Amino acid sequence: MNDRLGLREVFQQAALAVAVLCATAAAPAEPVETTQPIKISAAAASGAADSAAGPIHFETEHSGTFNGKTVRYQAIVDTFQLKADSGEKIGTIVSTTYRRTDLAGAQPRPVLFTFNGGPGSASLWLQMGLIGPKRVDFKDDVHPRTVPPFKITDNAESPLDVATVVVIDPPGTGFSTVVPGKETEVFGVEQDATANVKFIQDWLARNGQQNAPKFLLGESYGTIRAARVAKMLGGGPSETGSLTAITLNGIIMLGQAMDYLGRDSHEDRSCLNVLPTLAAVAWYHGRVDQKKSTLQSQIDDATSFAAGEYLTILYKGSSATAAEKSRVTQKLAALTGLPEAFVLRKNLRISPKEFSSELLASQGQQVGLYDGRYTLPLVPTGGDLVADDPAMAQYIPAFVAGVQLHLRDDLKVATQMPYKAIEFRSINARWDYGHGPGLPQSWNYANELAIAMRRNPALKLLLGEGTYDLVTTMGDADYTIDHAAIDRSRVIVKRYASGHMPYLGDENRKLLAKDIREFITAASRADARP
Repeated sequence: MNDRLGLREVFQQAALAVAVLCATAAAPAEPVETTQPIKISAAAASGAADSAAGPIHFETEHSGTFNGKTVRYQAIVDTFQLKADSGEKIGTIVSTTYRRTDLAGAQPRPVLFTFNGGPGSASLWLQMGLIGPKRVDFKDDVHPRTVPPFKITDNAESPLDVATVVVIDPPGTGFSTVVPGKETEVFGVEQDATANVKFIQDWLARNGQQNAPKFLLGESYGTIRAARVAKMLGGGPSETGSLTAITLNGIIMLGQAMDYLGRDSHEDRSCLNVLPTLAAVAWYHGRVDQKKSTLQSQIDDATSFAAGEYLTILYKGSSATAAEKSRVTQKLAALTGLPEAFVLRKNLRISPKEFSSELLASQGQQVGLYDGRYTLPLVPTGGDLVADDPAMAQYIPAFVAGVQLHLRDDLKVATQMPYKAIEFRSINARWDYGHGPGLPQSWNYANELAIAMRRNPALKLLLGEGTYDLVTTMGDADYTIDHAAIDRSRVIVKRYASGHMPYLGDENRKLLAKDIREFITAASRADARP
């Protein structure tokens, strides 16, 4: 019995280790018109929407400049009552909608439904880092301020000029809730997807946007959610029990996590897929000769080596000769900046976690898994997967403070409810991937995406990869898409010199925002064809 409990704990820790929650920030943009509230609804002004009086509902009017265009828009923080098919309440989803109010009589505008990951993470990271009208203000994205006072600033890159943005905080995160005793009806892949489908159906109906172009933006675990929701939205009676028939124009995935299998392990596929990222991080920190290579050539060399000689020797296993091992050891050390003795001791298989501790060990530093550009001293830690990661430890405080500033000062949300940014113990550790609460994932959800794209020949995918992301690596993202039954002609792959949150940094945020804006615009055209 004790052995079984120990194994379960191991499974839970493994699930937590690959629970890519995300969190990064960005440097300040060029000065834009300050976004100021114009009008506050009566409900917000009176505080009638406080949790003690009823569901959260606040409306405010604003103006701002996005992509060089000054627009007027409305922000609505609202509560959706999540109910079982029986009609019994099982929770709530509190969302934030940003929509333009200066385009009367115009055609239905694209709607971008957005969520982060975890599972167990609110969507403040995307909201305050990329798509919302306000963002966290970092003067230096790799060395952010870690103590108050924190600042937020206008986000000129928000796609609000071309789309209505709907930020979804799943039940149990943000201000969203779960009825005590109903957790198993919410905390799981299928349950969560069902809840999001119900929310999207309700939002479209209440806002009269059934005929609007529709997009999903998912990050980290949110890419699993996006794949499952897309399939469910486009499903028939056998999928949801009724005919849904809601098709999407496009899906945007950042920090692809559809297939967790083998991540951060010595499994051959994981070692092959992570190598280009190890090489990129080594190049960034000067552990390889930057005068003899560029970042791109370093990635290309690692990719070619992984697909050739490295693949061959991993396949051979113990039958590889000493000469073959020696030759591969030298090349791995040259690509990754690791000592040859270390590479050989690890049997030519380096996990991201081992790499993060070894790369700069001679300098007494550890690199971040969520963003390999970040470092903290290589000394004993508390072992927390988030708070002790060199990247997340440094940028999370500003995000958590930033979203609270935005809700209070800009959106005028007055409630005594706590805003829950990440819930590991109550949500992540008990998530049901289909085998029971707390047991790890064993299904590749790219299969769900492939089915959704087969059903809808016009559905497009934008895949954003972080070059220095050691959790959901670019190699793994490419491999996952390449090995699913997905038409690559409908997939756009973009890389950004950032980490798990590929919009971290002024230049990265601008590039990603431009790519998203162009993707939404192109996929929303009336003459768009499969």
